Amino acid sequence: MAKGRIEINEDNCKGCTLCLIACPQQVIEISNEHVNAKGYYPAMLVDPNEKCTGCAICAVACPDVCITVYRQVSQRQAVTA
Repeated sequence: MAKGRIEINEDNCKGCTLCLIACPQQVIEISNEHVNAKGYYPAMLVDPNEKCTGCAICAVACPDVCITVYRQVSQRQAVTA
């Protein structure tokens, strides 16, 4: 399975949970500890080493364009490309 990771711009995230709902791997959650400068609880990646596939569904769902997706290419995919 493909591996990926996301970075969430916590300063711009308003915690709307659309990315959380959209994520098929359920690796995003809303912070219940950290409040950003706008007063929102931002989304965060549960475990960066977990099962994010880099599918980018969360980034497409984010209305504020707060998510950047990085997808790791395996050695096998790199050779055939």
